[in-house]
Amino acid sequence: MAMVRRRFLQIAAGALGSSFVYTASCSKDYPYRPVQLLVGFPDGGPVDIAGRTIGAWLADRLGQPFIVENRPGESGNIATRAVVQAAPDGYTLLVCGPVNVINTALSDGMDFDFVRDISAVAGLFRVPLVVEVNPTLPISTVPEFLTYARANPGRLKVAYAGTGTPQHLAIELFKAMAGVDLTLVPYAGSTPALEAILAGQADAMFDPMPSSIGLINSSKLRPLAVTTSLRSEALPQVPSMSDFVPGYEAGSWFGIGAPRETPSAIITRLNTEINAGLADPGLRTRVAGLGGMVMPGAPVAFTTFIAAETEKYRAVIREANIRLK
Repeated sequence: MAMVRRRFLQIAAGALGSSFVYTASCSKDYPYRPVQLLVGFPDGGPVDIAGRTIGAWLADRLGQPFIVENRPGESGNIATRAVVQAAPDGYTLLVCGPVNVINTALSDGMDFDFVRDISAVAGLFRVPLVVEVNPTLPISTVPEFLTYARANPGRLKVAYAGTGTPQHLAIELFKAMAGVDLTLVPYAGSTPALEAILAGQADAMFDPMPSSIGLINSSKLRPLAVTTSLRSEALPQVPSMSDFVPGYEAGSWFGIGAPRETPSAIITRLNTEINAGLADPGLRTRVAGLGGMVMPGAPVAFTTFIAAETEKYRAVIREANIRLK
């Protein structure tokens, strides 16, 4: 019996040793095949743009394709769940943002927890929302928008990318602070919401700048304000909403997450290469052109940031009494 036990322990130790060598080897050689970047919203939206921006950089640096795959639905939860359930090998990553922490704060009884089940890899960049209207609307400034909204309660239709998204919470916060009644119209993402404004089916939108700036620069949308406390370098002529609604501030951010238990060596390598991209003048210029500010830092810093964002949105959701229908 003692001999059998010793033999069993030798086999187990050998298996563990082989597993360790395999994991270390895989981490060292990572990536040796294409990597998926899952986006929980349609193509052309701000999360999609963030994923394609960093995906191109990583592909060039690491020598393997970083393929953006759009899996819209459930306010980003379909893509997040797929990453949670994926093998923790670094080949399935999530392009994440505030919608992920909002879902955690908004929902009880989900089959996963973003903060617990996704390992923070790296922040990418932060962007303001831009408050914009269809150019056919007889409104050119925030004061005109406020005057019209107060004189016509509920008449202005504001499109947004789904219940519980940063856009949704930004509009609710604006309604409360500005004392206006707006009709909110949800869509499955920024792209269909923008299409609704362009078609005249909605009047206004609070949208992350990356997905709107091209339409603004081509005069297809009229910007009224940005939601950050300072003006954006990408639209320096557009005022801050806080100039008209004191204390108002909202925005969005993007980052990369991996399944829990992804080897630290893989996370460190991805973080290092992403930070190198965020320091690259060409990529920084592109991010600035989208109205963004880069978010460099170690994985632990991004983890801390996510925890703080979760608590911030939990407070907003509680105050506005927002519930999933």
